[in-house]
Amino acid sequence: MRSGARLRRWVARARLSSLRTTFTVSFAAVAAAVTVLVGFLSYDAAARLVRVDQQTVFEGVVQDLLDEVRHSALTPADFATADADGGPRDELIRPSGTVVQVLGPDASVVDRGHPPLPVGADDRRIAAARPAGQLVEHRDVDVGDGMYRVATVSLGDGRGAVQIAQEFSDTEDLLRELQQRTVLLVGAVVIAAGLFGWWLARRITSRLVRLAGAAEDVARTGRLGIQVPVAGYDEVARLGRSFDRMLGRLAQSEEDQRRLVQDAGHELRTPLTSLRTNISMLRRIDELPPAARGELVADLAQESRELTDLVNELVDLAAGQSDREPLQRVALADIAEDVAVAARRRTGRAVTVRVSGDTVVDGRPGALQRALSNLVDNAAKFDRGGGEPIDIVVTGAGMPVGASAGADVGAAVRVEVLDRGPGIAEEDLDRVFDRFYRAPDARSLPGSGLGLSIVREVAAAHGGDPFARRREGGGSAIGFTVGRGGGGDGG
Repeated sequence: MRSGARLRRWVARARLSSLRTTFTVSFAAVAAAVTVLVGFLSYDAAARLVRVDQQTVFEGVVQDLLDEVRHSALTPADFATADADGGPRDELIRPSGTVVQVLGPDASVVDRGHPPLPVGADDRRIAAARPAGQLVEHRDVDVGDGMYRVATVSLGDGRGAVQIAQEFSDTEDLLRELQQRTVLLVGAVVIAAGLFGWWLARRITSRLVRLAGAAEDVARTGRLGIQVPVAGYDEVARLGRSFDRMLGRLAQSEEDQRRLVQDAGHELRTPLTSLRTNISMLRRIDELPPAARGELVADLAQESRELTDLVNELVDLAAGQSDREPLQRVALADIAEDVAVAARRRTGRAVTVRVSGDTVVDGRPGALQRALSNLVDNAAKFDRGGGEPIDIVVTGAGMPVGASAGADVGAAVRVEVLDRGPGIAEEDLDRVFDRFYRAPDARSLPGSGLGLSIVREVAAAHGGDPFARRREGGGSAIGFTVGRGGGGDGG
């Protein structure tokens, strides 16, 4: 048994650990996807901007050189040395640190650039070209330790050409470094997201672990009084509180069942003992005088009726606790009329019904009729004189009613049964709705003490309360209220 319990706990922890791992991986994956996307877009935008800007600057320098050689008859000597006043060579170098190399008519290097630029066949052709401003452009030229863009522009009339170059390997190195840093940043964010996701998953699942432990303890021990530790206001906390309330309701239901069984056993013991005694006397019924025989048979019949009534009321009480009768719109005035008709036929007593206000509620007709019938039967049992009729008073919401202990007259419909019996002692008013309770002066009368407890159960199931009071002039007023919403939790 212990190994099986340990295995179940291990399986539960493994599932929760799997949930924790899933949450951690999911959190890290989402963070990684977002970070990679943002990093890629940021790097691509930065690289594009840098490259476009560099290309624009170089194209601007080339265009300035083209404009200058086309409008002025320049010679290699004009570009050979820097001019203190700012000559053509300075204008080429100043914007972007351009490398300038000057070629003579035969494509010989007149002024070597730093670093020296390679001279190819196209460059020699341009140097000997007659038109000024002819252009040949080379991309990705390996010069020394770097990569350059090189453009050669003819000076015209075979006077030579000017080579200008711009290094872009430094820019690419910078972009590669930026790329590496972006990758490192993405990795750091993913790791941080994973750690944070693990911490967050652990914090969330720790409460689920406690809930799972509580559920396992209930399943293993059968004890419903286990306290479920709950903190917070999120969905997990709501689940914990709901689970705690569910355990409380189950514990209360179990306690109610236990008390019902104990009380029922106690109440059944008396009539069963009497029946056994009388049955044992039946073996010698021929030896008894006629009067004793009649008394024995009458006693058996009385005990059988009381036992039948007790069993029926126990069944009614159990049915009231687990009633699944659907809710529907019912008029309590109609139920009162039906109960009155049945009571007149069964008891021969005069039963009147008085109705005021709107008595329509959401309720269970069978349960409400059972509760009202119990009240009328209780009144008929105690009001044995029969001088005045039994009154059923149904008062709709908002109608003025007499103040009664425990009565809710706000938005509830009130049902009250009035009799002129001996009344209820003040000390018994708070206990008449308890199960199997019978006042001292009523213990000699038939009954089990369950009728009014059924009334209490029905009232509670319909969002109301039972009440009892003494009437002026003698007698009792016993009844219950039904909430407008009706139904309650179904009892």
